[in-house]
Amino acid sequence: MTTTAIRDDARSPAPEEARPVASRWSPVELLPPVLVLVLGMVLLRPGHGLWFDELFTAEVGRLPLGDILSAVVSGRGTTDYLATVPPSYNAPYYVVAHAWMSLPGIGSDTSLRVLSLLATAGGMALITRAISRPAGRATGVLAGLVLAASPLVLEQSVEARSYGLAMLATGGALLGLVRWLQEPPRGLVLFGLAGAGMGLMHWYAVTVLAAFVVAAVVLRGRRAWPLLLVGALAVLPAAGMVLLNLLNGTGGRNAEHLTGTGGEFPALAVRAWAGGWGPLLALTVGLAVVGAGRARGVRVVATAWAVVPLLLLVLVELVRPVYLPRYLLAGLLGVGVLAAAGALALPRPARVPMAGLLLACTLLTSAPMADRGPRERSDELVATLAEVHRAGEPIVAADQRSAMGLDHYVRTIAPQLRPDVVLPPDDAPAGADRVWLVRRLIDGVPEPTDDDEIMREAGLRMTDVHNFSASKTDLVLQLWER
Repeated sequence: MTTTAIRDDARSPAPEEARPVASRWSPVELLPPVLVLVLGMVLLRPGHGLWFDELFTAEVGRLPLGDILSAVVSGRGTTDYLATVPPSYNAPYYVVAHAWMSLPGIGSDTSLRVLSLLATAGGMALITRAISRPAGRATGVLAGLVLAASPLVLEQSVEARSYGLAMLATGGALLGLVRWLQEPPRGLVLFGLAGAGMGLMHWYAVTVLAAFVVAAVVLRGRRAWPLLLVGALAVLPAAGMVLLNLLNGTGGRNAEHLTGTGGEFPALAVRAWAGGWGPLLALTVGLAVVGAGRARGVRVVATAWAVVPLLLLVLVELVRPVYLPRYLLAGLLGVGVLAAAGALALPRPARVPMAGLLLACTLLTSAPMADRGPRERSDELVATLAEVHRAGEPIVAADQRSAMGLDHYVRTIAPQLRPDVVLPPDDAPAGADRVWLVRRLIDGVPEPTDDDEIMREAGLRMTDVHNFSASKTDLVLQLWER
């Protein structure tokens, strides 16, 4: 089957925009999903334990569906020590995680990460197919490979969080858009369903849905009203989740990790996409500029995808801080696509060398991730406790993060410790002669709690310390004795 490239019906298209492009699927389009699966398995191979955000997924996802929905509606946490962290804006993801963990043979920590990896691979396949239809197979495959090798994509592809599913939904919405542009009204249903999934998996992805609608309006003018209407309907589920969380008092709770950029939002975002490496940053920006001016078939769509989400979030930043690199992932995929399209829009002799250079630099930027250490070592801490703890000695979690890791790994690898575990807001029994205290370090200093004072007043002093440093959370295990 042969279709034509996306073109602007409101004017006479440039020859390269109107040129027919073969749209038959080819096995070569499997290269991007295969690449992300291979690289993802390399990252998963060490088997590092989950960190706090992933532990939250594991602990919420294992609950009965009714308990999850009740916590979402009421805006309350699922345990006492998570009272201030309800499963709010990511609620649909926890429902998906619950369904995944309910499957026979599924439920381990690694299986949650595998869900994200499989979803990411699906997203790469859909994006590759969507770009190949109007721009040609070479552009589609290169774009998919660049995305699959991206350090930001790879990092989130193996996290037990919603970003893999957000990328899958983004790929589905893009394919729906392309189908509608080429053969209306085909693609509208896919665009609407996947567009709704984007916002439900992460509400920042709504900015990408807006970008796709903008591209349709630019290309089709008044003829874009069906897609504009479907896009508006697709936003409603995410808007409903935001409204629910405002009504139940969740609001902006737990958003202290979002930062302001002082007007440098776009520059910091693109730098994050390039892994902070100057040569890849310069190459990506340069090729993206070429793509915005010359890319055949996807120039308008890719430019809107790269630019509109950043502009919308810059406007939001005028009201409150919203910057966090991983939150921007769905929008930054457009930067990678535009750069890949730009590489193949150069004069013919330069295309293969620049495409190879872009992919090689992206892979080089991601290479150090193969040797990355654990993000949190709660599993090792609990394993150590299982060796040194004596029955009857209280094991006290001093703070929220310590409690999450202790609770999860005692349940999964050392259930014999459960009778002695004390979780917030409870304190250690006053009469204990030996107490194991698990706490989080911030800049090398224990997170402020009242435990030190309680221990000293009970006549205890710290006699031993085990440190468990990691890239996301530093934990310490302290032994207090009379």
